[in-house]
Amino acid sequence: MEAFQQRVVDEKRELDEKIARLEAFRKGDLYKDLPWQDCALLTRQQVHMQDYSNVLGARIAQFPQGG
Repeated sequence: MEAFQQRVVDEKRELDEKIARLEAFRKGDLYKDLPWQDCALLTRQQVHMQDYSNVLGARIAQFPQGG
């Protein structure tokens, strides 16, 4: 795997970890106590993060399989 490809794979892994932490936060009590405006922004943030992750996944899927 080329170095730039590994960076994309690493970026997606890190992003997916952040998405998982945000999902967990959104299920917690602290999230439920936030003003609705903050909840709406966090929801939008998660949607965009997931979309970005999907794009990275599509790029990764196009990488040639070495072997």
